[in-house]
Amino acid sequence: MNEVVIQNRKVGPNCPPFIIAEMSGNHNQSLNNALQIVEEAAKAGADAVKLQTYTPDTMTLDVDRGEFVIKDSNNLWKGKSLYNLYQEAYTPWEWHEAIFNRCRELGLIAFSSPFDETAVDFLEELDVPCYKIASFENTDIPLLRKVASTGKPIIISTGMATLSEIDETVRVVRESGCEDIILLKCTSTYPAPAIDTNIKTIPQMSQIFNSNVGLSDHTQGIGVAIASVALGATVIEKHFTLSREEGGVDSVFSLEPKELQQLVNETNKAWESLGEITFGPTEKEKASRTRRRSLYITKDIKAGDAFTKDNLRAIRPGLGIPPKYYDLVIGKKARKNAVKGTPLQWDNLLD
Repeated sequence: MNEVVIQNRKVGPNCPPFIIAEMSGNHNQSLNNALQIVEEAAKAGADAVKLQTYTPDTMTLDVDRGEFVIKDSNNLWKGKSLYNLYQEAYTPWEWHEAIFNRCRELGLIAFSSPFDETAVDFLEELDVPCYKIASFENTDIPLLRKVASTGKPIIISTGMATLSEIDETVRVVRESGCEDIILLKCTSTYPAPAIDTNIKTIPQMSQIFNSNVGLSDHTQGIGVAIASVALGATVIEKHFTLSREEGGVDSVFSLEPKELQQLVNETNKAWESLGEITFGPTEKEKASRTRRRSLYITKDIKAGDAFTKDNLRAIRPGLGIPPKYYDLVIGKKARKNAVKGTPLQWDNLLD
């Protein structure tokens, strides 16, 4: 599996997790909020900020009946028409340049999810370094071909997709000119219960598609994301908001600034802890070996006295004979006098 390079940032198993703060509609239609989200993401240590590039009209029809109204009882947006939801959530296209410029000033990578071909053309004019394909678009073959034709890295959420659908998506993208692919395990419910995330799929997906695999995480909190790093996730995408209390279409399952900082810190620790397959003491553990148990003389003895359970014990520290020789030593006689607290050595024993 090759590393993917996004704007000079390497992404792969040998690199710290690539953390994406997803703005989505959490700006609540305020450019000032959007710019503040960027600033807080930078302070928290995120690598990137991601937008969504669409308008209500590029997503659906302005119809408020039938299948155009969300009816799922467990859906966060139940009762809203698709058009009204997207009208509330979309990021005005005229904001993109200002947001991207602020990201660059703060050292953040800025990119977006396009939802139709006009959005790709628009984002190309802004010279984005990579693209994200949302879960609901991962079977939109014309859109995939359009994005792949740019030759830029593509991050693809796999929510709802079957194995055969992921295979088709990956083949289409590669055949259309893009080799730098990152797949994201994703559960497309909002919020997503941890029990439905099935992150054991991550290493399997990586092996099947010979690709970097990360997590687009819609659970609440950071536990699932941290666990995914232990399973090989190289990218973590989380929705991000200034304050859940202030509301916003995705605020319920979004992280606040301090939580994003925790995510960055804890996923880095998880990645560092992976290390390599090794046995035996680390360099820093070697000094601690002297604090193991060993055989010590626990009462003053004279030459010729026998070692017994009354005058010999396995205790800390570890400067004497290892405890595994206890049964061998019991009954043998002392070669010389010794005081209580003397570590037993082989030369303490008569042949």
